[in-house]
Amino acid sequence: MTNILIIGGGGMIGQKLARLLADQGWQGEPAEVTLYDVGFPQNGADASRRIVGNLTENGAAVGLASTRPDIVFHLAAIVSGEAEQDFDTGWQVNMFAGWSLLEALREQHEASGGTYRPRVVFASSIAVFGAPFPDQIGDEFLTAPLTSYGAQKAISEMMLSDFSRKGFVDGISVRLPTICVRPGKANKAASSFFSSIIREPLNGRKVILPVSDTVRHYHASPKSAAGFLNHAAGLDTGQLDGRLSLNMPGVSCTVAEQIQALSDIAGAGTVALISHDEDPEVAKIVGGWPQDFDATRARALGFQAETSFRDIIQTYIDEDLGHS
Repeated sequence: MTNILIIGGGGMIGQKLARLLADQGWQGEPAEVTLYDVGFPQNGADASRRIVGNLTENGAAVGLASTRPDIVFHLAAIVSGEAEQDFDTGWQVNMFAGWSLLEALREQHEASGGTYRPRVVFASSIAVFGAPFPDQIGDEFLTAPLTSYGAQKAISEMMLSDFSRKGFVDGISVRLPTICVRPGKANKAASSFFSSIIREPLNGRKVILPVSDTVRHYHASPKSAAGFLNHAAGLDTGQLDGRLSLNMPGVSCTVAEQIQALSDIAGAGTVALISHDEDPEVAKIVGGWPQDFDATRARALGFQAETSFRDIIQTYIDEDLGHS
């Protein structure tokens, strides 16, 4: 039976992935899934084991690696706004914890005489890119992040690539679009409002839009994010020619187009719950983010996402409305 470890398994995407694996198994067969996180939601996803812990603690990575999982999903992170505000914690959680994990897996590889080489799927971000941008970012565009969060993700990608080149692990980095519509409460991510302006009105609550409705951004649903990670875990990385970081498919749209899609689905009364009060700090951060991607390479490798923002809203309605 395939042994799967989801680090960050208590988070929203980790839970979506765990539910996907519980429903479908791994490549059609049952899997032994271990979830690791600082905490877990009530009535959370089914799993073989849930381990409460923090990857930044001494010995945590060594203990996880000692179980020799076949597949490791590394999703644990603090979000963009928090990483920017708390410099030390951002680097400890988003970069040094990943180094400790890779070192622990390398030790197991060497102890096995080189036979143990797990697949490691890293949840990266489009924050690895920095302005100025072309109209559409292709796979050849350089990574030059302009935030601490983006720098931490970019360095983690390079670490995983080098450990894979040396044969210690078999890694792939999945650069996620902004995930929308996220269920639950708003978090400290600067991008949180992209979900809030849809989620809150659909749940009958007022919400503030902190940026201009002309802001354009790139989105995929939580369901698509789980699908990206699951697909990456089974991909033949030999097809990547050593370029182990992939830009995922998504939907590029303006905030005004988001709101129009909400109106089309739920009506003008729902949209009336959105009010505009610009936050200069959020507007500045968002203004330095990429707006659109050419994900031809990922699509050719079988990654799939929604093709309209209406589809993204409908995914939220079908899966999460009433649970937020």
